[in-house]
Amino acid sequence: MDLVIVTGMSGAGKSKAVQALEDISFYCVDNIPPELIYSFADICKRTQIRKMALVVDIRGGILFSSLIEQIKKINADGISYKILFLDANDDVIIARYKETRRKHPLIGEKFKTLTDAIKEERARLDFFKTMSSYVIDTSSLSALQLKEKITAMFVNELKDGMVVNLISFGFKNGVPHDSDLVFDVRFLPNPFYVPALKHRTGREVCVQDYVMKWNEAQKFKDMLFDMLDYLLPLYKKEGKSQLVIAIGCTGGKHRSVTFVELLSKHISEQNIKVFITHRDLDLQ
Repeated sequence: MDLVIVTGMSGAGKSKAVQALEDISFYCVDNIPPELIYSFADICKRTQIRKMALVVDIRGGILFSSLIEQIKKINADGISYKILFLDANDDVIIARYKETRRKHPLIGEKFKTLTDAIKEERARLDFFKTMSSYVIDTSSLSALQLKEKITAMFVNELKDGMVVNLISFGFKNGVPHDSDLVFDVRFLPNPFYVPALKHRTGREVCVQDYVMKWNEAQKFKDMLFDMLDYLLPLYKKEGKSQLVIAIGCTGGKHRSVTFVELLSKHISEQNIKVFITHRDLDLQ
């Protein structure tokens, strides 16, 4: 049985995540009281339901504190599970609430402002984020990109192994919050200053050829590949379900995209599932 416990920040996209899981045949229960999690997991264990996702979050109020005990019971019974945590930065969450005009679950409890409610929710969820198998920062993801990312994680049996998420980004737009490893390729010559390449991207062969023609680029690629060839089996042995590798340049369109494309091919050849996000490729 595949059991996924979905939690995370209000406004981070849990509803969209559930829709994506339903599309790949998960039986989903939204806003389940935490005290019922073990009961649902046990029912699934004894029935023909093989893939279940349970959404539990701060909406559970004082009952949310029982989530830890429920997870302990699941562990004690030997039920396999994963925790999927959805996150987003505060500014994005605030903007989403303003757009939907919905009330944050903690507003009216002791908190009068959305900013204070978000701060408190983040504090309450911090422990669960650290123990999560998968963390997705949806700040810069569209609904379609989120669906594609979740599908890439869960379309096969969870026991099939680790998923590597490769992200290209521009440092001028900030470092992805959910990164495990970050590499900076701004030391390489920038195709942006070559008129014929300025408006092209690292997905194109002409840009890749330019980026990789320099000795320092070739040496960095060899060192990067060697290091990850060493690290990935160790992460997998540790039981890590998701590894997020972010590669950044200035704008996130040329050098970082090139290296993500090359690294994706290299890792895929090792029969490891890879998901690519070119975060800043379409930004002006």
